Amino acid sequence: VQLQASGGGSVQAGGSLRLSCAASRDIFSIDLMAWYRRAPGKQREMVAEIASSGITNYADSVKGRFTISRDSNKNTMSLQMNSLKPEDTAVYYCYCRRGVVFDWGHGTLVTVSS
Repeated sequence: VQLQASGGGSVQAGGSLRLSCAASRDIFSIDLMAWYRRAPGKQREMVAEIASSGITNYADSVKGRFTISRDSNKNTMSLQMNSLKPEDTAVYYCYCRRGVVFDWGHGTLVTVSS
């Protein structure tokens, strides 16, 4: 599956952004889709994930601020990010897994200024 992330940009602290990830094929059979991020000088970390059942999981640092969703009709996954903080600055990547096969998309940069 080819994944294309978009929606990154620059925003002031407290602002919002919505990231989108478009898949090259139907996502109905994809077990898990997720957003990861890599901040400058840090390791990549999971931000949010959503299973085919709709069950979601979030990193503690984004709970209550970020919302992940998937739309099987449009073959897309989204991440609504509210109340952004400077520490959310990172390159965000979308990821999907089908069984033991996983794919990564190119990243999209999110910059949050104080």
